Amino acid sequence: MPTDGPALEIAGLGVRYGATVALADVDLRVGGGEVVALVGPSGCGKSSLLRAVAGLVPAAGDVRAAGRALHDLPAHRRAVGVVFQDHALFPHLDVAGNVAFGLVEARAAPAARRERTHAWLQRVGLADRAGDDVDRLSGGERQRIALARTLAPQPPLVLLDEPFASLDPGLRTRLSLEVASWLRELGTAALFVTHDLDEALAIADRIAVLRAGRLVQVAAPHELMACPTDPWTARFVGHENVWEGADAARLPGAPGAALLLAERARWLPGPDAEVGGTPATCVAASPIRDGWRLELDVPAWGARVVWNARPRELPGGDAPGAGTAGILAAPDEAWLHWEGRG
Repeated sequence: MPTDGPALEIAGLGVRYGATVALADVDLRVGGGEVVALVGPSGCGKSSLLRAVAGLVPAAGDVRAAGRALHDLPAHRRAVGVVFQDHALFPHLDVAGNVAFGLVEARAAPAARRERTHAWLQRVGLADRAGDDVDRLSGGERQRIALARTLAPQPPLVLLDEPFASLDPGLRTRLSLEVASWLRELGTAALFVTHDLDEALAIADRIAVLRAGRLVQVAAPHELMACPTDPWTARFVGHENVWEGADAARLPGAPGAALLLAERARWLPGPDAEVGGTPATCVAASPIRDGWRLELDVPAWGARVVWNARPRELPGGDAPGAGTAGILAAPDEAWLHWEGRG
């Protein structure tokens, strides 16, 4: 669990590549033991932020780890663990040698080094591969060894740059949850980049959203989904029912921009359904993992609404046919309004 002291403090961080601004005036704090995910579209500056903290690219601003200024320290003296997508294992060392590398660099006593290396090989399920060449490992095994090498010295802070992106979905999910468990067990803080929002929602204490080199929101997963800071962020995190300008002006309350949190709304088929609301006709239905994705036409709003229905919410559990009339109940708590937009 996160502790009171900050593991990482970033203030006014900026990164440029020639005339291109990759990051501008980024402020971010990672608490001790906290896991923070960095998300955003490709090219928004996520990897540049990690590389700036690691000391791998020149940066303006102030970066501190556990209160220690890192700005003038070279990468190898920052005492920050780093895991990249491409594993970066040492081909001249066997599996155990790779895991032990950070412990050697930290000058751990030989007996402690052997004990911790073996413990981590057991933890990642590769104790029987200790003497193997790393080029004999699968992609998932290589990533496990890269993670074990980084975490074995128990750094107070680790940086993870898309560490699971090359893995198949099932292995990616299992390994990401395992790593989150290890980090919390060790009390290690982490800042990790991912393109997978579901991954971030599942394992992060907070999520930082980057757009064009600037942080637009930092929030706990539930807060990010329920209260995105603006329409762009709402769409980025997957909300479909977002309106701005003239489209929003036709909605209840005539906001400058609005989000309907569909999970807080309810649609019932039948024009006389026993629920207060607004007439809405199903115009399309498509299957999703746990039910049906319905597209509803709401004439009073001049809008289409997407609503995901579980089988138990529909008569017989079947999708309604196109043209099925019904009532959409959207109480006040289902709406998020942004004023002064459009």
